Amino acid sequence: MSLCVDLGYAFRPVRELAQEYGFTLRAPRRRSQVRPRCAQRRRPSPRWVVERTHSWLNRFRRLLVRWEKREDTYVAMLHFALGIITWFHSLLPK
Repeated sequence: MSLCVDLGYAFRPVRELAQEYGFTLRAPRRRSQVRPRCAQRRRPSPRWVVERTHSWLNRFRRLLVRWEKREDTYVAMLHFALGIITWFHSLLPK
């Protein structure tokens, strides 16, 4: 399992502790470790993907405010919203 963290967590003791618990840290590279422009990946960073998905979920007011008192109805609405998001974005032209 991987965790997206800030640059403040990108040092050896934190990485070793994360490995001890079975996590892989994904942190931005330090300026001295940045690769040249032509060798960089073309896919979006995992951090942006998570922030984008949270933005999509925040459009559902029922999830944002959380009116439900029971956990099962909240989880059902969460699954419903994710299904709608997946369906809508699968229809978009690529």
